[in-house]
Formats: sequence, structure tokens, C-alpha cells
Amino acid sequence: MTQPSDAPAAPASYRALLGVPSLVRALAGMQTARIAQSMVGLAAVLFTLGRYHSPELAGLVTFAAIAPGIVVSPIAGALLDRHGRTRLITLDFIVAAIAMVLIGALALADALPAWLLVLIAAVSALTAPLSSVGLRSLFPLMAPRHLWERMNAIDANGYVVAQIIGPPIAAVLVSVAGGPWALIVLGVVYAVAAVIVVAVPDPISTATSTGRLFVDAWQGVLYTLRNPTLRGIAAALTLSNVGSGIVTIGIPLIVLDRLGLGQSAIGILYGIQGVFGLVSGLLAGRMDTRHRERTLIVPAMFGFSLGTAILLPNAGLLPVAGALIFMGLIGGPMDVALFTVRQRRTDPAWMGRAFAVSMNLNFAGFPIGSAIGGFLAAQSIELAIGVAVAFTLAGAILSAILIPARAPEPGTAQT
Repeated sequence: MTQPSDAPAAPASYRALLGVPSLVRALAGMQTARIAQSMVGLAAVLFTLGRYHSPELAGLVTFAAIAPGIVVSPIAGALLDRHGRTRLITLDFIVAAIAMVLIGALALADALPAWLLVLIAAVSALTAPLSSVGLRSLFPLMAPRHLWERMNAIDANGYVVAQIIGPPIAAVLVSVAGGPWALIVLGVVYAVAAVIVVAVPDPISTATSTGRLFVDAWQGVLYTLRNPTLRGIAAALTLSNVGSGIVTIGIPLIVLDRLGLGQSAIGILYGIQGVFGLVSGLLAGRMDTRHRERTLIVPAMFGFSLGTAILLPNAGLLPVAGALIFMGLIGGPMDVALFTVRQRRTDPAWMGRAFAVSMNLNFAGFPIGSAIGGFLAAQSIELAIGVAVAFTLAGAILSAILIPARAPEPGTAQT
């Protein structure tokens, strides 16, 4: 696979980045889909809590909507390396659109038992790595290396902007129109994203392949596990994301049950967190992070543990808002550093497979945490948050131990 030129033919600026052919369209499709994704996470929890009144089921639905994609991610990565990215990204958006409309329509018809909700969520999750990994591995192939920090700042802040916009809209939609109609609207948003992305041309690539899909997928797993940076990040973030998954179930329950506020308040709090993350992420994108990535990642991971701890014990509205703002501020620079160090230390010919395995290993803890969080929160919100603190702290300790400060960058002269 060809690597973007290392020669800085243009200034390292956001304006230069947006001049890359077709990149604006790809970013527009990415942002549309991520807004939908950020809405789905909260809307699905609120829909399940409102319809079935079960924190356990809310956690199980969140698990089902993520875990199958993690299992098949090596195969998704091999497909992306062999068959290009934009068509497969579009396929996932179409599957997500169908799933959202189907859940909403069945709920309106009063024909959605809990088992069927979990099943639809699980089936739709199977294609999710095609878009998440496809976009993440597409961008460094489109943008030259000297613009990667800015590219990754926009990529990371795509999630942040989605967090600012999506959860408040999702909470209002569920409150005003009801959960089923909110999910149908999300299906329409995914369809719009598919229309945008399908016209983005794939960069010319020459990926290494054995010609056998499962062998390619297995080699992607081995490449990731043998890469010290990818291996260290995966171990640390997997544990930390168990805590994040628990918090995803815990915060809505804190706001609804402990604070006695409405569903819209949940979206507003997440939106405030996103605003602070957006500012810090854009500023981080202006930095040259080379050989400084670890110093941006490790302290931030300890900070997430502290931010989670602020939710204890019986925290009121101001501590909850303060914790989310704090985590937003430290999360922006950490995301930029994570994205960039993964790109720098991965051979371009393996980006699809390595990113698929790496990203999904990193995220593997989240659905586990969501499932655990639902059961723990049904017993005690404080118990759930306490367990989340323990996992985020364990992840931070592993990041300090396992993530190398420096490592070879494939295909470049070492400095």
C-alpha cells in the first residue's frame, strides 16, 4: 500500500489539510455518521430503560451492539485491505440504517420483545468495524504525513463534535417523539451518511495479501500482537474502557435517579463535555507530537480515573458536570496522540488489518463494562462507579508500563 508523501510540499495547516482532494467529502460523511453513532449510544439506553425498565437489559443491548463487531474485526480489516474502503464503509452505514428503522418500526407495532432487540443490535454490530476502521485507515492514506496531527485532530474531534450535537438531540428526540421515532430518525441520518461517502474515491493501494481471507485476518492479529506499541495500547485501553462502559450506564442513572433530572439533562451534560474536548483537541492538533505521544497518553489515562472518582460518593450536579468537563479536556489531546502514534508505528501495508485488530482490542472493554455496569448499577450506582474507578486506574498503570516511549516508524528514517 502506498504511503502518503513525507515531504512537506504544503504548510502544515488546517487549510492545507482541507485542500486534499475528496477529503472534505469523506469528513462530511464521517461526521454525519458519528453524529448518528453518538445519538444511538444514548438513545438506545434511554429507549431500553423507558420501554423495559431494566438497567440489566440496557447494559446487555449496549454489549450486543458492540461485541460482535469486535469478534469479527480481523476479518473486517482483511476485507478493507483487499477490497478498498469506501464501498465497505457505505455498506455498514446502510446496515445501521436498516437496523435503526427496524427496531423503531417493531417498537411502534408493539412487536419487539427484549430478545429480538438484542438480536437486531448484535447482527448490526457485525459490520460496524467496516466503517470505524475503514475511515480511520482511509484518512492517513489520503493526507500527507506532515498533516497527520491536524488530520487526527479533526478525526478525534469528529467524535467530540458528535458528542456535543448528538446526545442532546437524542435526549430531546426520545423525550418529545419517543424512543421508537428517535431510532427511526437515526436510521435516516445513517442513510444520508451512506449517500455522502459512496462517492469518495479509494486511494490507490497495494496491500500485502495471501489471497486467503482468514489467513490474512490471522496475520493481522499476529502483526498487532507483535507490535509493542499496538500491544501496549490495547492492554491499557481494554481495561480502561471497561470502566468507561460502566460509566456509560451509570451516568444516565445518576442523572435520572440520583439527581431526579430529565432525559434532556443527560444530553446537555455530555454536550458540555464535548465542547471542552473539542477545544483541547484542536489545540493538540497544532502540536508536533513525534516522540511525545506517551507523555500525552499516560497522564490523561490517570486523569480519567480521577474524573470517574469525582462521581463518588453521591455526587451532585456540579461534581458530575465538573467530572465530565475535566475528562473532556484531557481526552482531546490523548486521542490525537493515540491516533498519530498508531499511524506512525504501523506499516502502511497493514493499516486495515492492524487498525481493525488494534482499535477493536482497545474498545473491547467497553461492551464488557456496559454489561457489567447494568448489573452493578441495578444493585448500587456507587458500587458500579467504584468498580469503574478500579478498572480505569488499572488501565492507566498498564499504559505507563507497556506503551513504549519510542519505537521504529515503518518506512521512514529514524530520528
